[in-house]
Amino acid sequence: MSMSEKTIENYGKSFLVLILPISFVIVFLVNTWKVLLLILGLLMVFNLWQQYRWEKWCNQVNPLFYDLIRENQGKITPMDLAIKGNFSGQVAKRYLDGKAKEFGASVLGSEKEEQSYYFINASILGDILDSSELLEKLPAQPVTKIARSFLAPPPVIPQEEEAQAKFESESLPAPIHEEVKKPLEEQLVFGSLIQSELAKRLNVYSSTVYKRRNEPDFAEWCRSRDPDGIAWSYSRKSKEFFPIEE
Repeated sequence: MSMSEKTIENYGKSFLVLILPISFVIVFLVNTWKVLLLILGLLMVFNLWQQYRWEKWCNQVNPLFYDLIRENQGKITPMDLAIKGNFSGQVAKRYLDGKAKEFGASVLGSEKEEQSYYFINASILGDILDSSELLEKLPAQPVTKIARSFLAPPPVIPQEEEAQAKFESESLPAPIHEEVKKPLEEQLVFGSLIQSELAKRLNVYSSTVYKRRNEPDFAEWCRSRDPDGIAWSYSRKSKEFFPIEE
């Protein structure tokens, strides 16, 4: 047998090695295509059913999710949701991942640490802008001392300097805290104060009120700084501050 004949024979054997598996697959598909099509259809139906059940479950969890967003000022973790809804942390994380994509939330945290999800709505955005508001620099002494200084009798001024002192007192700008000395009834036009108004009354920055408003001792803290010794409480629902009647 010559070299050319051996080469042709080797090519033929290689072709047979390839054609046999292909032929087997074709015969298998021809004989079982109905069964395979049925299995594929069942898988699609099962996938659609699973998706329907998940969406239905998410609709039931949505009220819990929105309550936590309001309570925690937009921040939520899988553990918070799992505890609130009494289900596993993996399910809670899957749910929050979907909500983060839906609302464009920020996700902070590493693989070792639990992730935190930050959702921003109009109310939370308003609080953030309000907390970043910087008031004008206030006098160093407490409000009570400022009030007493206005009640103190004026010093005896020689007659020659009285006219000059009167002119200077009229030309100077109004005291920064003149608004605080208004009667409480005039300040509580709507029965409450917003954050910036209470901050002016307490002689502190608006961001300080924002940080302390949910603390247990907030009322006593306000009482110690209020010019009339009034304690104040914060309403999460209306985002306003109300005086505590004694």
